Amino acid sequence: MQEIRAWLPDFENRWFYKGILKFSETGIISLNAIEESDSDSREELPLVLPGLVDAHVHIESSMLVPSRFAELAVRQGTVATVSDPHEIANVLGKEGVRFMIRNAREVPLKIHFTAPSCVPATDFEEAGARLNAEDIAELLDDGNLVGLGEMMNFPGVLFEAPDVMAKIDVAKKRNLPIDGHAPGLRGKDLNKYIQAGITTDHEATSLEEAREKIAMGMKILIREGSAAKNFEALAPLIEEYPDKVMLCCDDLHPDDLMEGHLNKILKRGMKMGLNIFDLLMAASSNPIAHYDLNVGQLLENDPADFMLVESLDSMKVLSTWINGEEVFRNGEICFKAQKSEQPNTFIDIGFKPDDFIIHGETGQYRLIEVEDGSLFTRASSAFIKSEEGILMPDVKHDILKIAVVNRYNRRKPALAWIRNFGLKTGAISSSVAHDSHNIIVVGTSDAEIAAAVNALIDSRGGIAVVQGSGVQLLALPVGGIMSNESGETVGLKYRELSEEAKKMGSTLYAPFMTLSFMALLVIPELKLSDQGLFDGTRFEFVDLKAEIK
Repeated sequence: MQEIRAWLPDFENRWFYKGILKFSETGIISLNAIEESDSDSREELPLVLPGLVDAHVHIESSMLVPSRFAELAVRQGTVATVSDPHEIANVLGKEGVRFMIRNAREVPLKIHFTAPSCVPATDFEEAGARLNAEDIAELLDDGNLVGLGEMMNFPGVLFEAPDVMAKIDVAKKRNLPIDGHAPGLRGKDLNKYIQAGITTDHEATSLEEAREKIAMGMKILIREGSAAKNFEALAPLIEEYPDKVMLCCDDLHPDDLMEGHLNKILKRGMKMGLNIFDLLMAASSNPIAHYDLNVGQLLENDPADFMLVESLDSMKVLSTWINGEEVFRNGEICFKAQKSEQPNTFIDIGFKPDDFIIHGETGQYRLIEVEDGSLFTRASSAFIKSEEGILMPDVKHDILKIAVVNRYNRRKPALAWIRNFGLKTGAISSSVAHDSHNIIVVGTSDAEIAAAVNALIDSRGGIAVVQGSGVQLLALPVGGIMSNESGETVGLKYRELSEEAKKMGSTLYAPFMTLSFMALLVIPELKLSDQGLFDGTRFEFVDLKAEIK
């Protein structure tokens, strides 16, 4: 029997009282109040809060296998996640999902998975695998999954594509929740999307959009990740609709996870004047209820899943407990992840600088315009000069070349132009390129672009910085998107490469995270797949040459 003297939350009355938390390994036994005179002052007792639950996160985006992700997450008071493994599924299919499940079982963090609904995300790109409705049914019937992952193919829902509706029906028949992904969807189209059975959305970026989705029956997941940051805009929803919102990170890189997880969002919310109990609903009880998770909420006979924090002001986590086991204490992890297996798939053929030449005449060309802190891009255009029939980047005006190289089969690279990366020299590349995880690269010269691509082929995945003949690399040999090294090792190396990209001129907060989304076709306006430049508003390929109006 464990006992902890602390300040305990009274959820019904929404205040804290001095008490004794008593629990066995598997469940909280009792919560006993202490008379004021029998206890130390509030400043001298820790504060017990429910453990935090990330309602939607792609663990692969941390570049860590689940067991290594867990080592960082429990430091921040996280006890559970709802994770969509569609990143690894795009690389390795069902076996990739099963690898994630196996690896997650090695650690105490309660990692719950959904079945990936869109592998590949669209039919306009080539991934390493495809999942159909039968595959999803097989995964769900394994009994390890809690729902159907985000339905990114909202046009397929609106047009009632048979394969899309079959996947939704698989989840409906099993009474499992279906996650959504509907950036900017409004009005009648939004209503049809929701009526198909989709219950959540994490892509809302404005209060107006989020309120409309809630009014139509959706629950909103407020996202604050490494690239997409929506908490500031959507925070008022937490007071307006405390039972209709959840918190999530979606995609969080390892250096950011080292600094904080949902605990950091709670701290920000309280500084904005939000009530701690409303915030805890969004960060704990709401996702537990929505996904029917076996995670404790500091109630009688619940599993003992909670965190001790120094104070509400600091939100400094002193310890984290899962199923009555202390998994983090005073800066130390109380468990150790083992090196994992390294499933992967990668072509072994290199590329030459000439493979990245764009032929054409001087003129107006389409341009992907990046927005820092957003997954959206703007479709723009720019005047690009040709020298002897070869189009040239314009580093001075921040017009750079972007390429996507198919990592599963030998194909000619897809090429386009991009602005707002800011590089003045060199190239940066990544095999973390949502969602098909082909190689994506931005650079100032064809030679450096080719070197950055070849560095990833040689290492079977990773992120790279190339400047002249120098190559710096973070290898990601698990599926080409994850490492089984410690979170600190990966996080510090990732931070080092990010800083190198900024020294080369990038003004982006997270250059590699932003780069990784330039191939995600389901988020408008203009993106690049291994098959060409894609208009995500019209949902069709477009020419590099801009239309003259």
